[in-house]
Amino acid sequence: MSTYLPTLKQLQYLVALRTHGHFGRAADACFVTQSTLSAGIKELESLIGVTLVERTKRVVRFTPLGVRVAEKAQRILREAEELSDMVRAAGKPLSGELRMGVIPTIAPFLLPTLLPRLRQQWPDLRLYLREETSQAACDSLHRGALDCVLLALPYRCGEVDSVTLFEDRLLIAFPPGAADDLPDAVAPAVIDEDKLLLLEDGHCLKDHALAACNRPELRAEASIMGTSLHTLVQMVDNGLGMTLVPEMAVRAGILENTGVEARALKADHAFRRIALVWRKGSPREKEFRLLADALKAAA
Repeated sequence: MSTYLPTLKQLQYLVALRTHGHFGRAADACFVTQSTLSAGIKELESLIGVTLVERTKRVVRFTPLGVRVAEKAQRILREAEELSDMVRAAGKPLSGELRMGVIPTIAPFLLPTLLPRLRQQWPDLRLYLREETSQAACDSLHRGALDCVLLALPYRCGEVDSVTLFEDRLLIAFPPGAADDLPDAVAPAVIDEDKLLLLEDGHCLKDHALAACNRPELRAEASIMGTSLHTLVQMVDNGLGMTLVPEMAVRAGILENTGVEARALKADHAFRRIALVWRKGSPREKEFRLLADALKAAA
């Protein structure tokens, strides 16, 4: 075995530079100065005898080998972190730091209820939250930036394990007065494809809504323009169209102070499954299942 092995710190600097593409931002992410990070990467290059990063005044460009080394370094850092997690999990469960991703169509409606109860039940848990779209959250999970994610299923998130917390029904939100003569539950046929407003690409709620409606033409005709559920509700309130909203958002008061009326969607699979997901094979699986039980009880 070689006596001269890269240090985890050097690998951390390399991965940060690959992630941020900028020495200053990478240094900030590692909480070191730019000169310290640059020197660390140069030491790594000298140690292994190859150039990993081409430096110019304007751009940072990884060599083909540098890309492969950075990808391998990322896996090594994740393994090292999981080693630490395994030791900690063997001691006191749900203590210390845990980084959880939450998608935007869940975070503002569920977290205000869940977080106080989690703090009370697990006072030694330091829960750091990161709000991201579904794809970004799954990428962060597999990159090791997140430990687990509160996600809406079905969604392809790679090699993960999950626990379903509950089912969240999908409702149709109509402009003021438009639902006066409609029953409490309506079929997807009432949706006017020319007036359907959906979230922009990147939000899994859009796909869940279209799948529940089971009308292929909606995907082509729907006006996809909303950046958030709150924005969609305001557009509906101003008579610009109709949209689909999750029941958790309605229960949390998203329709308050508007004239928007919601009706249940009468269709098969007119719901999404709210779940906690984590990387398959994680040494913290028992902790995540314990956390899922706590979330399920709080929700």
